[in-house]
Amino acid sequence: MRVLSHGKENASLKIGILGDGMVGRTLAEKLTALGHEVKIGKRGTFGEAAGFGDLLMSCTTGTTSLDALRSCPPETLNGKTLIDISNPLDFSKGLPPTLMICNDDSLGETIQREFPQLNVVKALNTANCQVMVNPARVAGEHDLFIAGNSADAKQAVTELLRSFGWRTIIDLGDITGARATETLMFIWMRLYGMYGPLINFHIARA
Repeated sequence: MRVLSHGKENASLKIGILGDGMVGRTLAEKLTALGHEVKIGKRGTFGEAAGFGDLLMSCTTGTTSLDALRSCPPETLNGKTLIDISNPLDFSKGLPPTLMICNDDSLGETIQREFPQLNVVKALNTANCQVMVNPARVAGEHDLFIAGNSADAKQAVTELLRSFGWRTIIDLGDITGARATETLMFIWMRLYGMYGPLINFHIARA
């Protein structure tokens, strides 16, 4: 377990967000306020957002994440970092949802395998969107997790997350670390039912 240190302040970025739901819109508002250029893509325009962004964010539902990326021309993805924020939640049998991918695989890994031209970084999927963009909404010390195969991509994402206000970011290693954060959804949803959305995890270390 590695805690990433502070990086230098970000320059303005061009960011393509795949998904126009609450998460995508909340992130777009925050990123714009920080001075970044943002284009949001929805069904039919995912490729436009991917082509626009130097950095991409996957904010679709987990059941549609792969199809959203498949709809993008390959050249719009080549060599880019994708922050995978989605969780593989399956609501087809009602509540509570199950995970459509789990145990020996994850959505983050599945995306990385199918799109090897991307540097997939799993991050932000363990917090409500209000907390994602403003961690001060939760009092006290609390942590964010990150996982991915590319050290450079993780460092770039970490610098962006620092600008959101995140202080402790725990590096879970390669993209297989997405298995751990995606399965946290079970306890996160139970806690959400008890305390509401303004919650997060904190890892206490000796």
